[in-house]
Amino acid sequence: MTFQTDLLEGKTALVTGALSGIGAAIANGLAQLGAKTVAAGLPLPEGAPDTLRSEVERATLDVRSADDVTAMLNGFEHLDIVVNCAGVISRVEEHRIDVFERVMDINLNGTMRVCAGARELLKASSGCIVNTASMLSFFGGGLVPAYSASKGAVAQLTKSLAIAYAADGIRVNAIAPGWIATPLTQALQDDEGRSQAILDRTPMRRWGTPEEVAQVAVFLCTPAASFMTGAIVPVDGGYLVA
Repeated sequence: MTFQTDLLEGKTALVTGALSGIGAAIANGLAQLGAKTVAAGLPLPEGAPDTLRSEVERATLDVRSADDVTAMLNGFEHLDIVVNCAGVISRVEEHRIDVFERVMDINLNGTMRVCAGARELLKASSGCIVNTASMLSFFGGGLVPAYSASKGAVAQLTKSLAIAYAADGIRVNAIAPGWIATPLTQALQDDEGRSQAILDRTPMRRWGTPEEVAQVAVFLCTPAASFMTGAIVPVDGGYLVA
């Protein structure tokens, strides 16, 4: 972490989808800089490691439920930062309509539920939102039509909310991770041929880490990004330009 350690002292942050992977790394990064951070998400599978720092508060949240989102946000008296990381991918199965709808509901509708629900709290603090797009916001994925569609929509939602919320003093940006070593991509990491193809196209010739994505997300939450809104920032080792 390359930031001043008390940079976010006095700030309160909510990170969804934050009990593992990129979300957990972002929650840790915000907490490390002094923010009172709540990591919310569905319970981890049995035996999965808890990677959150001890000072991060854990909470259960299903972003598909408007009632869950409302109850979560009603628990905050003050909120400065919202990071939407709740997401799912269901390779191949996404061509089934029921699976397609479920992925869209989590990745896109869930993001909007949290953004809309948090708007008044963030208006009061002149706060910020960071959404999670993807490199698949920029091109298609034949095996993941729902994931690709949802992430393309998250990018456009981010731009639209940046315009809509600017008058409230709220900045809205997004990160667009590339191939990051997380539980979500474990099957691809374990597939020697697929992993090698990914590395061959990635100029930096390696998988990224959740912490590397978190650094960029945290930057977007700091005063250093005070004139940034509506940006979709790739964190992909150069994959998109190769």
